[in-house]
Amino acid sequence: MMSWSELLPLLVVASSLVSGGLIVLLDEKQKTARTILNLGGAVLKVVLVGFLLRGVARGSVYEFHFPLTDDLEFALHASPLSLFFVTLSAGLWLLTTIYAIGYFEDSPNLDRFFAFFSFCVCATTGIALAANMLTFVIFYEILTLTTYPLVVHSGTPAAMRGGRIYLIYTIVGGAVVMLAAVWLQSIVGTYEFTQRGIMADVSPDRYGELRWIFALLMIGFGVKAALVPLHGWLPNAMVAPAPVSALLHAVAVVKAGAFGIVRVVYDVYGVEFCRQIAVTTPLAVAASVTIVYGSVRAVYQDNLKRRLAFSTISQVSYIVLGTAVVGPLATTGGIVHLVHQGLMKITLFFAAGNLARALGVHKVSEMEGVGKRMPWTMAAFTVGALGMIGMPPMAGFISKWYLGRGALETGQGWVVGVLVASTILNAIYFLPIVYAAWFKPATAAWAKQKPTDASEVRLETRWSLLVPPVATGLLTVLIGLFANVPFSPLDWTKFIVEQEYLP
Repeated sequence: MMSWSELLPLLVVASSLVSGGLIVLLDEKQKTARTILNLGGAVLKVVLVGFLLRGVARGSVYEFHFPLTDDLEFALHASPLSLFFVTLSAGLWLLTTIYAIGYFEDSPNLDRFFAFFSFCVCATTGIALAANMLTFVIFYEILTLTTYPLVVHSGTPAAMRGGRIYLIYTIVGGAVVMLAAVWLQSIVGTYEFTQRGIMADVSPDRYGELRWIFALLMIGFGVKAALVPLHGWLPNAMVAPAPVSALLHAVAVVKAGAFGIVRVVYDVYGVEFCRQIAVTTPLAVAASVTIVYGSVRAVYQDNLKRRLAFSTISQVSYIVLGTAVVGPLATTGGIVHLVHQGLMKITLFFAAGNLARALGVHKVSEMEGVGKRMPWTMAAFTVGALGMIGMPPMAGFISKWYLGRGALETGQGWVVGVLVASTILNAIYFLPIVYAAWFKPATAAWAKQKPTDASEVRLETRWSLLVPPVATGLLTVLIGLFANVPFSPLDWTKFIVEQEYLP
């Protein structure tokens, strides 16, 4: 009989698996039952994560172990870093579920969509709670397979092409991770994630091999993290519906890749060993190139979702950059950006989805005057955009502040130049949108159309589409404004850095 401490992490992962499995069994016409299962599964996961948080705060240990062979096991563990990622996943999944229910009302094939939607979050929480590399890789591959049906949901030729590209990139990336993990296990004899890494007893004769393994892991995880030149799948995946884009960019795929890089640096190799074998500087350079490249490409995109996609390529690499700089402040800035970028990016994609659904707006050039027609949506978009730029007091400012201070702390002033260049480019591709939306007259075709839905007259769109971006936009402001209060993401990150990762 399993104890509560063993059962709880398993329940956190399985809650969305069960809800997704039950949705598969429904008839397409059972709309009410599907909604109950969707919201019930999302709420249950938040509640279970709440129990985990409370228990870990009181000193309880939550672990689940299932032996597969004599030296391999499937294992889950709730550490402070795990809980940081799993809380983000559970909270944003609930909001995305509410949004998706409103977005897809009366659309076909919803049982399939919401089933894989749930399976995707199951995989994400499994990645967050994985206690070793084997478990991580299992859920990492499941995430690839469960997100593919979401990307191709519309079934159009463009969607199928985007899905094929996504599948090729991510399957190859996953295979590279598996190859590196097997090679690593043959050297160190373990897959366990351990504070300060597992390399203490490795002979210097193996350092050359370990550098190659590190490079393979960065390539494999770099695919989902969209590091240049491994990023090509992400802009093509923007043919997916807005709720899927929000999930890919803020909760699941790109965060899984970034989280994998964080795990390798801190819990597999360890900070000091990474410095010893000189692998962090190349990683910092790769992240910096990605930050600038993504920002430059975003400037030239007229399609709104593609502009946001290239923005994600840039912004997620802040997490990688903070990890690679390897100082207390930079590490804090990188890890806290897991939450900050998630909130800001999901706000932007929610808003983009509202514009597309209510007005048929898909391009930046069609957004002139849209702020007067959809003020709540554009207010949320504006907050997300200013956060991405790094304007105080938004959450994005906190991330960039700590990254910049951390770079100076470790004598890597060139990183500040990268952050400044990225901030300028962020402003170039976001501020014209904000200005046009609020201060230019509407000239696009939507301006001549009158709202046909009663909810568009009262609330500019359905409440289920309006509440999520307003909520995440508000959190973007509050988390930045009250960054230093107890239990804030920044406070939580400081605890992670002080207690687990720095010597």
